[in-house]
Amino acid sequence: MEASRFEKLSDTAWRVAPFGAMRVPAIIYATESLIAEMDDKVFDQVTNVAKLPGIVRAAYAMPDAHWGYGFPIGGVAAFDAGEGGVVSAGGVGFDVSCGVRTHLTHLTREQILSVQQALADALFEHVPAGVGSEGEIALDDAETTAMLLGGAQWAVERGFGRAEDLDRIEEKGRATDADPAAVSEHARQRQRREMGTLGSGNHYLEVQEVAEIFDPAVAAGYGLIQGECVVTIHCGSRGLGHQIGTEFLREMVISAQQYGIVLPDRELACAPIESELGQKYLGAMRAAINCALANREIIGHLARQVFARFFERAELPLMFDVSHNTCKTERHAIDGETRPLFIHRKGATRAFGPGHESLPEALRPFGQPVLIGGSMGAGSYVLAGMETSERQAFSSACHGAGRRMSRHAATRAWGGRKVVDDLRAQGIIVKSPSLRGVAEEAPGAYKDVRAVVDSAQAAGLAKKVAFLKPLICVKG
Repeated sequence: MEASRFEKLSDTAWRVAPFGAMRVPAIIYATESLIAEMDDKVFDQVTNVAKLPGIVRAAYAMPDAHWGYGFPIGGVAAFDAGEGGVVSAGGVGFDVSCGVRTHLTHLTREQILSVQQALADALFEHVPAGVGSEGEIALDDAETTAMLLGGAQWAVERGFGRAEDLDRIEEKGRATDADPAAVSEHARQRQRREMGTLGSGNHYLEVQEVAEIFDPAVAAGYGLIQGECVVTIHCGSRGLGHQIGTEFLREMVISAQQYGIVLPDRELACAPIESELGQKYLGAMRAAINCALANREIIGHLARQVFARFFERAELPLMFDVSHNTCKTERHAIDGETRPLFIHRKGATRAFGPGHESLPEALRPFGQPVLIGGSMGAGSYVLAGMETSERQAFSSACHGAGRRMSRHAATRAWGGRKVVDDLRAQGIIVKSPSLRGVAEEAPGAYKDVRAVVDSAQAAGLAKKVAFLKPLICVKG
């Protein structure tokens, strides 16, 4: 994508002035080199988002932005219900509340390496992964409803986690105002045997070494110690979330004319927030958020069980669990007035700065942990939300490295076996049920995660705290 299509605000901020039916500007946070890597569709999608009714301030794209469904992945937009704002299923995505959680282990790299292969095998055996993967938990209709209402709180009550985890999860592990009745029977059926499973694609469970510390004070506040290891889990709402996205996108396309909405792209199907359809979608989406929160809590519990076999005192306390692919009601300042807005973050992470009242008391002085997943070979990052992120992009930051090529292109460029062998030569053990899936997620298919997080920091979205180097990767 040509940087000349934008007005340069700074080395990491680029603006498109409103044109045509755009109601607000579009802003992309990235270096010029990252802009050049982005598909032209990112420009089209972020400017189309700026045409939606009730959008406030600007349509944003994060440094990891790439072509998505409707919204770019890495897209952020806020809507005011009082100004005719809309909620868009395409602005949330199909994997509702896909997110990342990181557990501390207080085990050293040497301790992990002493059992690396056996630990990798045990995690792969105990945590189901892959397309259509199913776990040992089977939910009847009543338990499905309870899970959709309770989220991670439900999981803890059923013995799949610890009560102290809940303080380290967004909204204390439960999205309120979820409406299980808005979730179709088909969506429910898809989830009955999928709790506690990773799924496929870019989802993973990794054991990672804290290889570098950038901000010692914040790292200490988060419990991160250089040379120790963490367990990071990346997954979402599985088949249930995908089914909710599919069904409501179809219904929103059909209903757009009824609501007088002119869609710049069918994939941006939406409904007025205050409409019956808008409220029904929000209720179903919040139920899917709870599904994802419960799913990650269960996987964290399974990881603890495995570590207990190998290490007598490995407690795996939760550092933080954060979601992307959500629409959340938050209060933000617009023209000097703080008011509730519906913040869509599609492939973007909430990044509240220090002192924010929603953060756990122990983390409040440091800002919210922002967990950035990189590729299997490049490693991941822990960032911290900054006060400046509020005015930059409604307290939002990037969520990963961002793809630079499609999955199909990746399988043409790499073979799964070679990727596994190359990573093993680097000291990284990869376990996956699908070599094709490994090829699709080859490190070269992703942007340079270092450049992405450096851009996020320079733009004032979030600051670097620690770099995490993978030692074991269980891949879906």
